[in-house]
Amino acid sequence: MSERFIKHGTFVVEKTYAASPERVYHAWSDPIAKAKWFSKADAFDFRVGGREYSSGGPPEGPIFTFDAQYQELVPEQRIVYTYTLDSGDTRISVSITTIELIKVEGGTKLIFTEQAAFFDGHDTLEVREHGTNIMLDALGKMVEEG
Repeated sequence: MSERFIKHGTFVVEKTYAASPERVYHAWSDPIAKAKWFSKADAFDFRVGGREYSSGGPPEGPIFTFDAQYQELVPEQRIVYTYTLDSGDTRISVSITTIELIKVEGGTKLIFTEQAAFFDGHDTLEVREHGTNIMLDALGKMVEEG
């Protein structure tokens, strides 16, 4: 049996968008809008206790499964969810994510904080933070273009 271990990590990404908090919140809370910058959900129930679930990946690679449950929602201000990420049949991480939306002159400051437990070297804090930056840039492009 291979050695099992956990690495814990936290990262924070801040972005400012030229869009209102209402528009940014809508991009998270509406499944059609979210599919434009994240992924098309197989299940999407945006309410406290609700679940978001999606599964997919590159044709040649593993299937990744994102399974989230919403823990706290304050419209136009805060989204908190917990989620697991699996690669095929292997659980690679468990996380809690907090998104804060702050109205600023000319738009919205988004503060994305993720606290994660990464299992057995299947994922790393650096890889997750890099992917999150790409994802939040896609969100910005979508909310700013209209």
